[in-house]
Amino acid sequence: MATLDAFDKENTLKNQRIEKVGGQSFESFRTFPGKLQTQISNLRGGTCEIREIQTLESLPAERYFDALDGPELDTLRDSEETVLPRDKKWPFLLRFPISSFGICLGVSSQAIMWKNLASSASTKYLHINPLINLVIWLIAIVLILIVSSTYILKIVLYFEAVRREYHHPVRVNFFFAPWIALLFLCLGFPPTISKTLPSIIWYILMTPIFCLELKIYGEWMSGGERRLSKIANPSNHLAVVGNFVGALLGASMQLKEGPIFFFAVGLAHYIVLFVTLYQRLPTTKTLPRELHPIFFLFIAAPSVASLAWARITGSFGYGSKIAYFTALFLYFSLFLFSYYTSFNLHGFTSFIIETSRFSLAWWAYTFPMTGAAIATIAFTNVAPSLPTKALTIMLCTVATVTVATLLVTTIIHAFFFQDLFPNDMAIAISNNRPKMKLWSHKLSKNADSIIAQYLKFSDSFSINDTKVISVGSDSV
Repeated sequence: MATLDAFDKENTLKNQRIEKVGGQSFESFRTFPGKLQTQISNLRGGTCEIREIQTLESLPAERYFDALDGPELDTLRDSEETVLPRDKKWPFLLRFPISSFGICLGVSSQAIMWKNLASSASTKYLHINPLINLVIWLIAIVLILIVSSTYILKIVLYFEAVRREYHHPVRVNFFFAPWIALLFLCLGFPPTISKTLPSIIWYILMTPIFCLELKIYGEWMSGGERRLSKIANPSNHLAVVGNFVGALLGASMQLKEGPIFFFAVGLAHYIVLFVTLYQRLPTTKTLPRELHPIFFLFIAAPSVASLAWARITGSFGYGSKIAYFTALFLYFSLFLFSYYTSFNLHGFTSFIIETSRFSLAWWAYTFPMTGAAIATIAFTNVAPSLPTKALTIMLCTVATVTVATLLVTTIIHAFFFQDLFPNDMAIAISNNRPKMKLWSHKLSKNADSIIAQYLKFSDSFSINDTKVISVGSDSV
């Protein structure tokens, strides 16, 4: 009973502390313009109210893994404290995550697919109207403008929230998404407007991608707390696929060395990432058994790589076919894995319950599916047959229906249900560990040191035994 009373007292004090902070807790996430506006409002009426603004320190990567759960590290553990109130609805910009750019990736990739359907020789019999490409491309531009302007406002007004997303082991990969979406727009540029684009656009778009890669790939190799073996997640594919998309666009603009450079960088890091995600070293946490939409990012890199290499070499040769068949195998294996885990392990009722929980993470299905469909169109151009044409129609239909369904569902949840952007607990975690967690963390460190000392002792003991045995055998 004493333990329960102490626990209730601690929760009461925690809630009182949150209520005391109230709107002031949002103040710590605001940048200078937001704080200045608050101070000006406090000065109205001739009175000056001085507020102590809480400063938030940056969090290490291991803190995100300790405090959060889920494939995207977006679910807060029950034992964790937050620096923002849980029982209040936060300002919209604080609830608007960087992963919202996944919508732009899905729609802009559709513009490329319909452009290829209208212009490819293997799909001429479908008589696709080029205006479809134009309409989807314009919709993609509108979406990119809306999402980009909203996130720019978040940077201006709540820079601390953006900084925490940038340090998040999973969210940081989505900072590639705006630039990849713009590359998709260039690749899906309607030929009815113009058939060529100036090459300077490629250099402008690849510069931020290159800068982000220097930072992220350096952390992967440095061996620190953000090394790849510790933070490996399917979302890391976003940090790789930009190389292949950039190589595809550069080769389409008749550039030579730049596309090969980014293709080589992407290929080297994709192989390392692919092996790491398959191997799942003991230093990382196991991935969940249920299929998550983010797993479909496995398909994106090999699909785009096959297209990029075909554009660089001038033909859909053996290298492109190897990458394409890898993507195709992953595509169907993920579908079979989805069926097995959803129906055989949990049953149909559980599957319906899980699929009814819509979130922005579902957009991870879209552009990998569309990329596989585009690669299938290119493969059908060099291997036209009834099975390949049927496969093209099937994958393009699945990708289109998926994007259209998710777009309508997103609009419904955003404007009617108004539950598309819940409180983003991933940016509100505290740097204070729970007492029990801190104790177990220290205990695990001590256990690791004891095990290491034991292994050293056992190794040295075995060496000495070997020497004794060898000496004894020599004397005999």
